Parts: sequence; C-alpha cells; structure tokens
Amino acid sequence: MSQKFNVNVNNAQSFEIDSDSVNNLDIVETNKGSFHLLKDNKPYNIDIIKRDFNTKSYSVKVNNNTYEVNIEDTLDALIKSMGFEVGASKKVDSIKAPMPGLILDIMVKPGDEVQINSPLLILEAMKMENSIVSPREGIVKSVTGIKGQTVDKGELLIEFE
Repeated sequence: MSQKFNVNVNNAQSFEIDSDSVNNLDIVETNKGSFHLLKDNKPYNIDIIKRDFNTKSYSVKVNNNTYEVNIEDTLDALIKSMGFEVGASKKVDSIKAPMPGLILDIMVKPGDEVQINSPLLILEAMKMENSIVSPREGIVKSVTGIKGQTVDKGELLIEFE
C-alpha cells in the first residue's frame, strides 16, 4: 500500500507525493547525502545540506539552487491536528479532545504544575481508555472537562498558563 506525503518547499509551494512514485524514481546515490536523478531525460544533482529528522525538515541543493523542504506523512498530520506536534511543545496552550468520548478521570486541577508527559486525564473512546498527557511543562490554567462528561472531538479540555 502506498503511503502519502505532503511536501512543502520554501513555505511557498505544497504538493502531495506517494511512496510508489518515490520508489520509481531513477535516482542513484553518488556520495553520502549526494544523489543523481534523471527525470524526463533531464539530469539533476541533489545534495542534502542539512536535515532535522525530528521536524522532518531538510535543506536540499538541486543543481546549485537551495530549497527548504518540510515533509509530513498522515501520522504527522493527525498528531498536528491533535495539537501534539514534535518540537512544538512550547506553543501548546490548550488540550482539545482528539476524538469524541467519555472523560473517565481528571488528574489535574487549575494551578497544578505539570511536567512533560504528566497524565492529565483519561478519555474513553470506542471502548478504549486513552491517557492524555501533557505536551509541555507548565501550570494548568483551567480544566473545562468534567469527570463522567461526554465530549466531542475538538472540545476544549484543559488550558495552560
């Protein structure tokens, strides 16, 4: 099964590619981080200048032109939509329900200081208990969820100061 990727180049151009298309490229690694690509009978020399695997961002030089490339797969898109981006822990100021469900337990209250990965609440969805943990260090500003309450996807549960 082919996996799909969203690619953003220089924060200006976005497109979608799939793993089958990538696997069918006529590309050869010439040195570590350097490649030769033949596409539509045109040669391209590609050098990976910089890479950050955590954020899936790369600086790529193609025929002496440098491009900033970000790659996102479907899991990255899901994590981003839930507000749990890798490397974005300082930006997260609220926790929203990632899916509809029932709040089984809330482990924090306003004023509590939490650490990264501290359990915040347990949300039951589709007969599974999902532990929602803190994406960052901080102080809980408010808790809008109530134990025993059902919530809809995207509903605000917890805010940080």
